[in-house]
Amino acid sequence: MTDAAEKLCARCGRRMQWRKKWARNWDSVKYCSDACRRQRLTTVDAELESTILSLLKQRATGATICPSEAARQVAASDWRALMEPARQAARRLVAQRRIDITQQGHVVDASTARGPIRLRLRDG
Repeated sequence: MTDAAEKLCARCGRRMQWRKKWARNWDSVKYCSDACRRQRLTTVDAELESTILSLLKQRATGATICPSEAARQVAASDWRALMEPARQAARRLVAQRRIDITQQGHVVDASTARGPIRLRLRDG
């Protein structure tokens, strides 16, 4: 299969590649794993996405935020539990072409970024 046969998981935002077992229903595949299919999207996920966008719009053009800022705003007492959901929300926003994920000031692939990341509104 080619790169055109790649999709993004609706839950975690990571890139999925075509698999032979999905040949008959590739067009309807939405999730990369059983875990993502079970968890689905929640109201907290939507709140994280909107919080990320809201925080970025309050900043100067080109400024960045850490995903932890959104997690802290959504759940101040238990923000650490929201760190991975905040990163997932960021990956979904990248897929929608609304933000970029950066490391050391350079845009990185949302599916493969490891370590500390920053988020910024997409140019244009």
